Amino acid sequence: MTFKEQILQGIPSELPSKKEYDLAINHAPKRKEILSEEEKQLALKNALRYFDKKHHATLLPEFSEELEKYGRIYMYRFRPNYEMYARPIEEYPGKSQQAKSIMLMIQNNLDYAVAQHPHELITYGGNGAVFQNWAQYLLTMQYLSEMTDEQTLVMYSGHPMGLFPSHKNAPRVVVTNGMMIPNYSQPDDWEKFNALGVTQYGQMTAGSYMYIGPQGIVHGTTITVLNGFRKINKSPKGNVFVTAGLGGMSGAQPKAGNIAGCITVCAEVNEKAVHTRHSQGWVDEVVTDLDALVSRVNQAKENQETVSIAYHGNVVEVWEKFDEANVYIDLGSDQTSLHNPWAGGYYPVGISFEEANAMMAEQPELFKVKVQESLRRHAAAINKHTAKGTYFFDYGNAFLLEASRAGAEVYKDENGNFCAQSHSKLASEAFAYPSYVQDIMGPMCFDYGFGPFRWVCTSGNPKDLEKTDKIACEVLEEIKQNSPEEIQQQMADNIQWIKGAQENKLVVGSQARILYADAEGRIKIAKAFNKAIKKGKIGPVVLGRDHHDVSGTDSPYRETSNIYDGSRFTSDMAIHNVIGDSFRGATWVSIHNGGGVGWGEVINGGFGMLLDGSKEASKRLKSMLFWDVNNGIARRSWARNDEAIFAIKRAMEANKQLKVTLPNIVDDALFN
Repeated sequence: MTFKEQILQGIPSELPSKKEYDLAINHAPKRKEILSEEEKQLALKNALRYFDKKHHATLLPEFSEELEKYGRIYMYRFRPNYEMYARPIEEYPGKSQQAKSIMLMIQNNLDYAVAQHPHELITYGGNGAVFQNWAQYLLTMQYLSEMTDEQTLVMYSGHPMGLFPSHKNAPRVVVTNGMMIPNYSQPDDWEKFNALGVTQYGQMTAGSYMYIGPQGIVHGTTITVLNGFRKINKSPKGNVFVTAGLGGMSGAQPKAGNIAGCITVCAEVNEKAVHTRHSQGWVDEVVTDLDALVSRVNQAKENQETVSIAYHGNVVEVWEKFDEANVYIDLGSDQTSLHNPWAGGYYPVGISFEEANAMMAEQPELFKVKVQESLRRHAAAINKHTAKGTYFFDYGNAFLLEASRAGAEVYKDENGNFCAQSHSKLASEAFAYPSYVQDIMGPMCFDYGFGPFRWVCTSGNPKDLEKTDKIACEVLEEIKQNSPEEIQQQMADNIQWIKGAQENKLVVGSQARILYADAEGRIKIAKAFNKAIKKGKIGPVVLGRDHHDVSGTDSPYRETSNIYDGSRFTSDMAIHNVIGDSFRGATWVSIHNGGGVGWGEVINGGFGMLLDGSKEASKRLKSMLFWDVNNGIARRSWARNDEAIFAIKRAMEANKQLKVTLPNIVDDALFN
């Protein structure tokens, strides 16, 4: 069968042959045993309902074995035989160009070069899934190949609920992931209900089909590292940034360090992840010995090098060794998947990777004890460095949150000494170290409306990407000429980024690009793309963004951690965002429980929009992109963030139809 024929058939009527478990692929760890015998039967019934009754007797023992061996039913037998990657849009079968663009993006998320655990349909973060199983993938692709522009596909945590009559201006797909009743949003609730096959963790851009490989976070990480050094009044040149994680999103860190121009040391326990990033050129060197690492870093400091070094081992050992050897760390952070601490997101020090994976599945309570012991050691080592002057920030991966839950000394008492208990009345804001959003991204970017704007060239042609880079750069340079002083640095950073995008070889998977832009920049770039498509200069383009943005995400320990009016734990903004995007012209929308900081800790929403050169696309982009940014600026201005007040006033001047409630500032002297 051809590729198109396989897509059109959906779930095959006759069973494909059983597939061998491929040991060469990076697989998800076994999930913990959490279902009762009765619940296991329910999970099996839930899985079998995708298939004709005549196959149930054959599939039951197979699915039962998967559940016992891996803790989930992935339906490996139904994994397609064709290669998984984003094909040019015309190679997809279908009646709707918009639906074809979504198929392209789904396949990009599952591309072996992009996905962390492709056979388990997990894109990044250890559990960020596109689908729960292969039957859902096959059925979704079939629905997309059949749908018209007057239908909407409803996605229920990876399950395609079905095609519903709709209209041309409605989203083609509406996605929800993990939207649990609030009292059922604990980590074990995810383990249980995901094992039952009734919900999934979509992370951020995994379950919303908008992941573009590690490039998606390289830009934000580059800006964070640059501004981190600016904050401590140092040049990146010859200075050291220490962090951890080389998996999905975290794999961007060494590349970002190189672009920023510093010495990056990034620890990773998974040898396959180290090899992948090194082979892709995202990290320059690999070191496996701590003494050799100390020697190499000292040499790099002496020679003022720009270099990224992967240490294959545990980051706790790096912090402790650098303290012992008196290696000065300028910037420090961590990007292990601590939103998922008990299922492979963080590995305890002193235990091999293989031993830890076995303990995780077979002795989950002991594994939890070891993780928390490691977090206490981790924090203690960081504290020693910050006492010497290191600037450490939480990178929004729930490091400080989980460390505090482990009893680590991540607070300070009234005398400024590290301690394990908060002494602040506002306990949620009392960590000894800031979130990078509080110190860097919030006031410097999000409050001004700057966030991660993305696009994908659906032709798959690198020449199209080169042309879009040039268009975006020209637009930004023109905008910069009349930009106020307050955002000149942001404009300059983005122009520098897009000019270097080609030489930095950021593409993994689809022909995609990211840059940080405000509403004005996003709209003008999108309009220029649509005009170029209409003239036949480039093929259709998919617009999107990371959920890690101005408006899309309510996350009290990351995206909204610099909201100080007490509303940081509310999620109205993310819900408003996705509803507003839906009726303003998005091609698809998504809303998720859980993201980079964990299940139950964040609500986040995303979108995708196809530009096809039409007048309708031009109308949609202006309407939707303006709302998608200014919704968040309005909320941030109401929280009394000075930069956001400036930005929303500027937006109201630009569009007289916008009228936002502004705060009256209360004089603190009244309370003295």
